[in-house]
Amino acid sequence: MDELERYLTTHAVPDGDGSSRLLREVAYERLKDAIRHADVQPGYPLSESHLSRLLGISRTPVREALHQLAQEGLVNIIPGRAVTVAAHSVQDVLNVVHMRSLLEPELVRLVAEAISEEGIKTLWRAIEAMEKALEDDDKEGWSIADTLYHETIGNACPNDLLGEMTLQMRNRVHYLANIDSQTNPARLAACTREHREIVEAIAARDAQNAEAAMRRHIDKLRQSLFNRLSFS
Repeated sequence: MDELERYLTTHAVPDGDGSSRLLREVAYERLKDAIRHADVQPGYPLSESHLSRLLGISRTPVREALHQLAQEGLVNIIPGRAVTVAAHSVQDVLNVVHMRSLLEPELVRLVAEAISEEGIKTLWRAIEAMEKALEDDDKEGWSIADTLYHETIGNACPNDLLGEMTLQMRNRVHYLANIDSQTNPARLAACTREHREIVEAIAARDAQNAEAAMRRHIDKLRQSLFNRLSFS
């Protein structure tokens, strides 16, 4: 059993009402989670029929989910030939990190002013889960907590389009960012501390410090990814 199969078979599929729309959403969420959190390499082939069997869902909603993931840059579709987990060039990655450097400081500035108390509690839970996963050397647990952190911030943005765009940009290079941090213990620990600094500023409703902390985090991410890609 490979990592994709393991992830899809050990993480339960939520119940739905059986409608095509909900089945597509289930397939989309499960496949997106597997691509982000399982150790799935770029270029990994994705077979509609195989995924359909793993998920217990017919091929049509699986196909629709794959097309949605392709639009978000997570998979590549070659019509009539193959569907694979997306592989990005060095320039693709640097372009996305550049976009993140423009969008995410403004994102957290707005979030610090608008997030609910419940949202702040969720961010603290995500940070605590990251720190616990770091202590336990639980890379998958850290990745899941990191996703909760980013999605909570994105969903809390009063500008819905900005929140959606930042999440899409992150998803495009999530694999490389994850591999970079999780194969470098010092970087993973530093990334966790950087996330905590951002949450501390958001929880204090300090928009200026939240923006500055996010800018520092993206700068360090850019440098770390550049170093990895330059020597790969």
